[in-house]
Amino acid sequence: MKSGPSAKRSSPTRPAAKAVTAKPKAKKSSQGKKYAAIRRDLERQRKVLLEEVVEGLANPNGQETFPDVSDQASAEAEQNFSMRIREREQRLVKKIDEALERMNQDVYGICERCEEEIPYPRLKARPVTTLCINCKTLEEQEEKARR
Repeated sequence: MKSGPSAKRSSPTRPAAKAVTAKPKAKKSSQGKKYAAIRRDLERQRKVLLEEVVEGLANPNGQETFPDVSDQASAEAEQNFSMRIREREQRLVKKIDEALERMNQDVYGICERCEEEIPYPRLKARPVTTLCINCKTLEEQEEKARR
């Protein structure tokens, strides 16, 4: 009976658990260095977008009335265009925030679909991506088939 409890105490899983917890620290520091340039780019882009938003709020293009109907229509079309751009910028800021959060959680650069590492050149070209090129291609094909 003594062999049963003592076997549980000297379980080989404890040293393995320590080895597993040591890996994420190494991964975190190497991942931090690996994606430092991308992080700086994302933070710079986020700052520029937010500055543009503040500037847009400080200098709004208010609803002006024009005596000519075509001038009024042009002004409204320009305002709609500006609103679409601001909406796209809002979505981009959200994607940047999500990418930075993935970096903080050490899951940046991992495809959400196949869980393989996304190649660095793809991340450099499209730093907010969550899919590798193969999975993105599949997603676009599936979307096209649904139409």
